[in-house]
Amino acid sequence: PEIFSVQLRAMIKASAGLDNLRILLPMISGIHELEDAQYHIHRAWRELCDEGLQVKLPPVGIMIEVPSAVYQAHDLTRMADFVSVGSNDLTQYLLAVDRNNARVAALYDYLHPAVLAALQQVVTAARNCNRPVSICGEMAGDPLAAVLLMAMGFDSLSMNATHLPRIKWLLRQMPLQHARQLLQQSLQMDSPYLVHSTLLLALEDMGLGKALNPGASVQI
Repeated sequence: PEIFSVQLRAMIKASAGLDNLRILLPMISGIHELEDAQYHIHRAWRELCDEGLQVKLPPVGIMIEVPSAVYQAHDLTRMADFVSVGSNDLTQYLLAVDRNNARVAALYDYLHPAVLAALQQVVTAARNCNRPVSICGEMAGDPLAAVLLMAMGFDSLSMNATHLPRIKWLLRQMPLQHARQLLQQSLQMDSPYLVHSTLLLALEDMGLGKALNPGASVQI
């Protein structure tokens, strides 16, 4: 807590006159952790205000990265200002797969129906609480997954800059209604392999297959 308080004071001081600070709390697993973090943030802010610093209280967001946060998504989201999903860790923990372990890495798949259902639950919670929701990780930069994420209602996708042209091009070509139909089909499947093949065929049939080729040239 002492180190956290020092960091908070430094961040809030640095935002004076700019008011562009947003604090995103990682690995939140329950309400008590968020309440504790918010207490320290408010305390640091109040101390600085009492010292004469003119600065606004920064928005505080949460990272949904562990299964417990998915099940408490509504209550957590209601207490936060914005929400972000860490798809790499959430997939890993939901499937109990260490993606860095060669023996089990093949079981790591963010298109697993259980992962998709968890993501939809988070977006629904954010929508019900009128909070913006974003997602980061490998999933956001995958054209197949990006179509489903758009259909779910994510406000923004955070990815490596090299993926941006293909993802932008694809999402601009993909009708939202069609993406929602693909999402509903995917959520009803019982295997990530079926999800992969369904999405691949759909993009090929729509003439959007070149989005799957990292070396393809697309016009944004």
